[in-house]
Amino acid sequence: MGEEASHYERLSRLAASGAVTGLGWRFVLCEFRTQVLTGSLPLAADVAARAAAVADAQGHLRMDVREDRVILALQTAEVAWVTPLDAELAREISAVAGEFRLTTQPGAGRTGRSVQVVEIAIDAMDIASIRPFWKAVLGYVDEPGRPGPQDPLVDPLGQGPAIWFQQMDAPRPQRNRLHFDVSVPHDEAHQRIQDTVAAGGKLVYDAEAPAFWVLADPEGNEACITTWQGRD
Repeated sequence: MGEEASHYERLSRLAASGAVTGLGWRFVLCEFRTQVLTGSLPLAADVAARAAAVADAQGHLRMDVREDRVILALQTAEVAWVTPLDAELAREISAVAGEFRLTTQPGAGRTGRSVQVVEIAIDAMDIASIRPFWKAVLGYVDEPGRPGPQDPLVDPLGQGPAIWFQQMDAPRPQRNRLHFDVSVPHDEAHQRIQDTVAAGGKLVYDAEAPAFWVLADPEGNEACITTWQGRD
């Protein structure tokens, strides 16, 4: 019973990152993410099937099979966070990729971009009054263990970005009320910021970096680049 309970202990952000970075995974937001480049859909399906067969993967592993890769995510669904069991599963799934002479890797370079997690933040004066609307219109559900009137909403199929609500103290009509949070691997945040600025963006707030940076497009619409760092 004690060993089973320890498998479901939430890892600290620092411990989570350290547990998988050397395996080609990254701790992003509240889960482990990686991808396996296969070059073909049949091989991607074979890798996914072997990964799914790893003991204890159910309830932890999510996969997206594409024509040239498998994108993998690990999280203990019951606690909506990563645990020692997820770290062990990452090691085992990396070994599975090795059986195919492939590797788990976070991406970037020729793959187009690194693994990431996107959320949508909605500014609100009265979160409890607008949350039911967004839950209904998107067909979303409460995040596991967080059913409160101001808590985040998630896609039950894991396809769409999570929604969270940011409390406003006063109306700000000249500022966009929705913004994207783009959670990236901690070791790739600065490159993403540089690329965004080079594309016409402006860095408008970095006082809480490396937890997050706020950037804006030429018309003032904002997005945040976030990492796990600076939060514990």
